[in-house]
Amino acid sequence: MKNKILIVDDEKEIRELLEIYLQNEGYNVIKASDGKEALDIFNNEEIDLLVLDVMMPNMDGLEVCKRIRESKNVPILMLSAKSEDMDKIQGIMTGADDYMTKPFNSLELVVRVKALLRRAYYFNQSNDNQVIKIGALTIDKYKHRVCIDEEEISFTSREFEILYLLANNRGRVFSTEEIFEKVWKERYYQSNNTVMVHMSRIREKIEKKLDGEKIIHTIWGVGYKIER
Repeated sequence: MKNKILIVDDEKEIRELLEIYLQNEGYNVIKASDGKEALDIFNNEEIDLLVLDVMMPNMDGLEVCKRIRESKNVPILMLSAKSEDMDKIQGIMTGADDYMTKPFNSLELVVRVKALLRRAYYFNQSNDNQVIKIGALTIDKYKHRVCIDEEEISFTSREFEILYLLANNRGRVFSTEEIFEKVWKERYYQSNNTVMVHMSRIREKIEKKLDGEKIIHTIWGVGYKIER
């Protein structure tokens, strides 16, 4: 069954260009020109991945991403004409799984789309029905769910992978480099702060529901771990 990808961008040329490249790879493609149209489509179609522009009329990509993350963990690749680190951080903090700046290489975008779909498939189709419980926190790998006192918390696919990695190896300290290379399957560069941003987001979601109780611990100068 073909994956269905929603392209959301107010630039017609970009929508049509990405449609050609993604259809050539065998994907079904749906297009939207603004955020409101994108949410309407998303709520009425089974979308497997979004390519989402940040700057759009009516409703920007950050708001679209935020609303989707309230209920779904579908992979989101965010596009922006802004290249500053804070813009990337804002996109990731809102819930995006990956981020590319314009102008971008269309072939690289296709590669990233494939990687995001592959990771989502791995976690959704895994035969490992392992459920990890840490106090009030439950991590269900098979269902790709994180719950606190049976209330489900929305996690992106990469946030889930990081949390599961730490929870499934309790007591072991993972460096930023190890986490990045295991989750992103790419070589880590020293200036890369992606893991830090994701870790901050994970902690915010968990600690907010646990009244500040810490599950993930930072070992300064070494990395991160879950102890219990």
